[in-house]
Amino acid sequence: MTAQPLHNIKIFRFWLPLALAWLMMAVEGPLLAALIARMPEALFNLAAYGVAYAFALIAEAPVIMLLSASTALCRGAESYRRLRRFTLALSLGVTLLLLLLVLPGVFDLVGLHLLGLHPEVAGATRLAILFLLPWPGAIGLRRFYQGVLIADGRTRRVTMGTVLRMVSMAAAGLTLAASGGLPGAAAGSLALSCGVVAEALSIRRLASPSIQRLLQIDDVDQAPSFREIWKFYLPLALTPFIALSIQPLIVFFLGRGMDPLQSLAVLPVLYGLTFVFRALGLSYQEVSISLLGDRLENRLALGRFAGGLAVAVGACLGLIAATPLAVIWLRDISGLSEELVRFARLPLLLMVPMPVLTVGLTWQRSLLVKVRKTGPVSTATAIEAAAICGLMAVLIAWIPLPGMVLAAITLVVARLLAMLYLIPYCRHIEQGLGEEL
Repeated sequence: MTAQPLHNIKIFRFWLPLALAWLMMAVEGPLLAALIARMPEALFNLAAYGVAYAFALIAEAPVIMLLSASTALCRGAESYRRLRRFTLALSLGVTLLLLLLVLPGVFDLVGLHLLGLHPEVAGATRLAILFLLPWPGAIGLRRFYQGVLIADGRTRRVTMGTVLRMVSMAAAGLTLAASGGLPGAAAGSLALSCGVVAEALSIRRLASPSIQRLLQIDDVDQAPSFREIWKFYLPLALTPFIALSIQPLIVFFLGRGMDPLQSLAVLPVLYGLTFVFRALGLSYQEVSISLLGDRLENRLALGRFAGGLAVAVGACLGLIAATPLAVIWLRDISGLSEELVRFARLPLLLMVPMPVLTVGLTWQRSLLVKVRKTGPVSTATAIEAAAICGLMAVLIAWIPLPGMVLAAITLVVARLLAMLYLIPYCRHIEQGLGEEL
């Protein structure tokens, strides 16, 4: 879409439905962690749920950027059909890969020998992953159709689909927790799958008017070929794949650091809370891609809005982490024991810069995706992952602090390095208005 001159109120109105959708998705993690914390064997099941969710995130990583791809590329009937076929093939592929992981021999190798999980945690993790098998394919389809809606300016419909996802997930989670028929980790995973399948079906329905509009536009001559789609998408796919592989890396090192069970138990709770605020930044990427304009004429207005958003999310998370609100969230809402609440306070404080850095990184990515320079995006993420691996290896070996504290420090430093890497590319775009880097 060709952007019009923008003011903050226009950006806010376009962004708000997407932000609400991301916030609802961010809440599902803390909600399910709170349910699991109140079920039997909470320590083992919280740890297992965190590990299973990490693997599910890796499986969905190749399809996450279908949202950005469909927002940027779906401009008519032929581009829509080609990208839809690409989406279906990719979604099937990632589902088969997750199925491969739960085969007994494969999972024993990964869970017991590679990650060194406690046998009870490993058993609960494998069962949880089985219930997450529908997750990656459903994610791929709904993100493709969400991109179609965003490109058509129908962001409120994205929120409607996410509302249905939250209702379905919460209903399934509460029912399973009350029945006690499944262990906590498995119940949480099944609830997640119920929610995302319901959302995928509803988003397809909600996107029907936008699809009909696309099918009336003849873009055979302009539609990207499958080779061009792949060339554009591969760096984007590598970006979340590398980024989401970070969590299993953290799990690997936490299992070998000080206080491994406590660190694994608070990991999904801290991840869920910080994601609530990181999600507000992540939701801004498609807003920028859609509104920047063909010659990036709205970049200054969108950049200023991103700066204000970064300050807001950092201040809000900092307010929670540094005050008694942290105890209310960790103990009363998340259901952690007093011991785990004390354990989680310091790493939570250390993770306050994460949402601020996420907004900055999202803004940088949107500029690069808009001008179809996706290579530096994946390179920056690879730098972040390599920094996490290297720093965690050194810190776990030499610093006598709980693993989760060292992980919090590492995550902030590594994200900062990724942002620093992208600064020259973004400056070049600003100066050249999208000319070749």
